Amino acid sequence: MTALIQTIDTPDGPFTILADDRQRVLSSGWTSDQAAIAGRLSAAARPAEVSESETEAAVAVRAFYEGDLSAIDTVAVAQTGTPLQLAGWAALREIEPGEPLTYTSFAARLGNPRAVRAAASICARNAPALFVPCHRVLRSDGTLGGFAWGLEVKASLLAREAGVR
Repeated sequence: MTALIQTIDTPDGPFTILADDRQRVLSSGWTSDQAAIAGRLSAAARPAEVSESETEAAVAVRAFYEGDLSAIDTVAVAQTGTPLQLAGWAALREIEPGEPLTYTSFAARLGNPRAVRAAASICARNAPALFVPCHRVLRSDGTLGGFAWGLEVKASLLAREAGVR
């Protein structure tokens, strides 16, 4: 499989999308470093060949930043992981913009409110950032917690989704 890669400009900096030959997002994030994007994937999931090309997902990213927060919801992603990770990533896609959850609430959605570390790990291992909105999960005290692409980007996304620019 030859994957497609594209970097676009956003208000939060360069955003790179790695998609498979079926336009499903494999990995994405706020960087122009293509190796960093591929590095979010397990060695077995990394594409053998990558070609710079337009991606369908870029249209959704632009629409998201222009105010259509639901534009990212229908973008197809392809993730590989454990059954718990796959369930977690699916649950992340159900969190509404502007209504972030705590890690404890997210763990409860996965059926075990005490599995906070597992919930945090699911967020940390999420490769298609933005499309699987792990930025919508916060610490129980309301602070940001972690984010692979930096807390400034996470804060900006949350503010955008809350209607603050």
